[in-house]
Amino acid sequence: MVNRRAFNGMLMAAAARVARGRLKALIVDGRNNHDWRATSPLLEKILSTGGLFQVAFATAPPVNARMAEFSPAFSSCDVIVLNYSDFGNGGEWPENTRAAFQRAVQSGVGVVVYHAASSAFPAWPEYNRITGLGGWAGRDERSGPYLFWKDDSIIRATDPAKAGHHGPRHEFAITARQPQHPILAGLPSVWMHASDELYDTLRGPAQELEVLATAWSDPTFQGTGRHEPMLFTVRYGAGRVFHITLGHDPEAMRCSGFQVVIRRGAEWAATGRVRQAAPGVFPTDRRVQLSPL
Repeated sequence: MVNRRAFNGMLMAAAARVARGRLKALIVDGRNNHDWRATSPLLEKILSTGGLFQVAFATAPPVNARMAEFSPAFSSCDVIVLNYSDFGNGGEWPENTRAAFQRAVQSGVGVVVYHAASSAFPAWPEYNRITGLGGWAGRDERSGPYLFWKDDSIIRATDPAKAGHHGPRHEFAITARQPQHPILAGLPSVWMHASDELYDTLRGPAQELEVLATAWSDPTFQGTGRHEPMLFTVRYGAGRVFHITLGHDPEAMRCSGFQVVIRRGAEWAATGRVRQAAPGVFPTDRRVQLSPL
């Protein structure tokens, strides 16, 4: 007969073995012009589904004077999930934290750039190289080209203009442009996303960037009348970056398409492959599919 202490020890050892077999995801939050307190727990739940990821948090202090203490263990994880933006609220990282982030990604730690992280750190050149494209926070033609999809290829516009805009939230279709990419393989080539902000006119260095999927920015909803990048990847040294502009709030995150794609994107960023099977329940080209969170 096993006593309680020994049994608890066995359970802890088993849990540790399981944890070592999972990928480590680090969600970085604490500052955002969006409600990170609502979205970070949902990101954890989405990534934890299926047992692929073990999720930890690095939450920045609420007081700028204490930012020098913010030093996440970037290099100890497989993928960094950025639910962070200093846009309009302070919270710039200290130089040692920036350098540690750059080194980690350069050496092969993956990154997921989630929604409002597109607007972070406009004056930090290497962050903008890592994220590929961004908007708001004073970005304009000096930040890099504006990318959009036209006639089966990417257009890089350099006209003077501000970067970053969205109209009122609405449902819209996501169209795969690289359907064989591991993140999208086996998924419908067109699927309806739940009501959300549709980002447009993003600009940036756009180096080693591949657009995976776009959405039509409908002028009816104050859009550009162009196909705007929604999902794209960036290579930075040995690091793989998945940038997803979707997921404004918990309601938008209920979209099963969003959940599947960000989980697949995180696995690809961490490992360079996707082992997750295509889901049986997924949006169609005419119908949004919501999943509880």
